Amino acid sequence: MINILKEVARGKRGAKDLSYGEAEYAAEAILTRAASPVQIGAFLIAERMKLESLEELEAFVAVCRKYAFREPVHQGIDCAGPYDGRVHSFIATFPTAFLLSAAGLPVTLHGSAGLPPKWGITLQDIIQASGVDVAGLRRSDAVHAAEASGVLFVKSEQWCPPLGELRGLREDIGMRTIFNTAEKLIDYSCSPFIVFGIFHNTVFDRISRLIVKLGYQRGLVVQGVEGSEDLYIDRPNRVYRIQDGAAELDIIDPDSLGLEVPVPAEQEWTALRQLRTAEEVLQGGGHMAYYNQTLLNAAARLHAAGRVNSIEEGVYTCKPLLDNGQAWETYQRWQHALAGRRVASLGQG
Repeated sequence: MINILKEVARGKRGAKDLSYGEAEYAAEAILTRAASPVQIGAFLIAERMKLESLEELEAFVAVCRKYAFREPVHQGIDCAGPYDGRVHSFIATFPTAFLLSAAGLPVTLHGSAGLPPKWGITLQDIIQASGVDVAGLRRSDAVHAAEASGVLFVKSEQWCPPLGELRGLREDIGMRTIFNTAEKLIDYSCSPFIVFGIFHNTVFDRISRLIVKLGYQRGLVVQGVEGSEDLYIDRPNRVYRIQDGAAELDIIDPDSLGLEVPVPAEQEWTALRQLRTAEEVLQGGGHMAYYNQTLLNAAARLHAAGRVNSIEEGVYTCKPLLDNGQAWETYQRWQHALAGRRVASLGQG
């Protein structure tokens, strides 16, 4: 590990990118804790300063996958958003998941408790607010709920234990590391499709090429809200579409679809407020900005997965599912499946 550090920690001008094999060695040493905490911290900070290369990211994803539980639960779309959560915005990907499932496209969501640098509200926080005992949620419970509803939620630190072992160190570092990207690409359900959120447009090309190398059939890289996979509803969105081993830049403009709506002034979001807003949308109501944002994201993801011929067709497909209660029914099946499994496990105990 010392020799690896000599390559990446030479300073801004002297630092060198690692080969795939060197990065794989580093990832193994970190995830198995063969490297010391000081070495791990030094490596992560050096990579943060140098910026990760495509080969380094690919190697870290591969090693994370090696130590993760990955099950082909369903053939759908993986929604890869930031694990550090949201601070100022609605998490549209949560209701979008149930709308997509109602439209026939299974969804995998994944995340953990809040992480740096944002320390925002996470999917796990929302699910806890819905009454699900996240701490007691077993992998078999999540898979059962996915079989009942078409939506799988993965607790990343349970399905990839080394991530949990590294939490304390990442919290102490307090900044983004290579794991902020790698953990989003573990692909727990072996999905053929992915929607991936980025913050800086400078990584568009690198992430798009990485998704191609990882073998996804189709994908969408979104410079979304707070670096998430959620398209904005009040402005045009820059995206990269991935299909047939190639990526190309596109613009998704909600105004051209008749969906653009001003978003309410910045407000304080809590997990419970996120949940209530999502539930209102899933029942065909709520603020028009959040209703339209969910509709836009579902339509764009249906199109990205090749289930509709255009985003406009996706809007026409998804809107009745919100308005007639089918998306809400999907959400309720998911909730009831999780609650039922929890009660059963308590009874067995």
